[in-house]
Amino acid sequence: MIRAVLFDLDGTLLPMDLEVFIKTYLKHLAEYLAPHGFVPETLIRAVWDGTFAMIGNDGTATNEAVFWKKFTEVYGRDVTDSLPLFDEFYETEFVRAKSVCGFDPAAAETIRLCKELGLTVVLATNPIFPRIATEQRIRWAGLSEQDFAHVTTYENSHFAKPTTAYYREILETLALAPEECLMVGNDVDDDMPAVKLGMKGFLLTNHLINKHGVDIAQFQNGDFSALHAYLKSIV
Repeated sequence: MIRAVLFDLDGTLLPMDLEVFIKTYLKHLAEYLAPHGFVPETLIRAVWDGTFAMIGNDGTATNEAVFWKKFTEVYGRDVTDSLPLFDEFYETEFVRAKSVCGFDPAAAETIRLCKELGLTVVLATNPIFPRIATEQRIRWAGLSEQDFAHVTTYENSHFAKPTTAYYREILETLALAPEECLMVGNDVDDDMPAVKLGMKGFLLTNHLINKHGVDIAQFQNGDFSALHAYLKSIV
C-alpha cells in the first residue's frame, strides 16, 4: 500500500529547462559576487566542482560540508567569511532566475490531491542547493515548504541523485519501506533509480529528460492528468 509520494522539483513541480536555469542562476551569482572580489570564471568553476563533489558524496559528511570543502580547494582561499554574501544573494537576487521558469497550477493541485488521499508528501529535489534557495523555488511553483513532510537540501542530506543511497536516506529519515512509496519525477537518470529500491515510479513527461534514450514504457508515465488517475488507482 502506498503511504508516501516523493516529488522531484525542477522540471516536475516547477517547469523549466534545467540547463537554461543553471546558466542563468550562475550568471546572476557571478554578477552579484564580482564586486566583492570573486573572479567570475573561478567562482563558476568552483561551484561546478563543488556540485560534482556532492553528487559523488560517500555519506561521511553532509552535502553542504562537501560542497564548501571542494569550493575552497578550487577557489584557492578560505571563503568562510564570505558565506553571508551567498545567503544575501539567495535572499535578494536569486529570484531573478525565476524568469526562465514556468508555472503549472497542476503542481499544487497534485499536492492537494495527495493530501486528500491521506498520503505523506515529500520533496525529493536533488539536494545540491541550500534550504534558502530550495524554499524560493518551492514558492515559484505555487507551493510552500509546509506542504511537505520532508524537504531534501544540502544541509540535511549526505547523498545526491542519481544514487540509490539518496533515496534510502529519505526512507530511513521517515521510517518508510520502499514498497510504501511512489517517486514522481521528470528525469529518467535522476529520478527512476528509486525503483531499484522497490519504490514505484511515475515519470512525468511534461518536461521529460531522457539523456540515454531509455524505453520509458517500463515506468508508469504521462502528464499530470495521468498522474492523478494513477494516484487514485493505487491508493
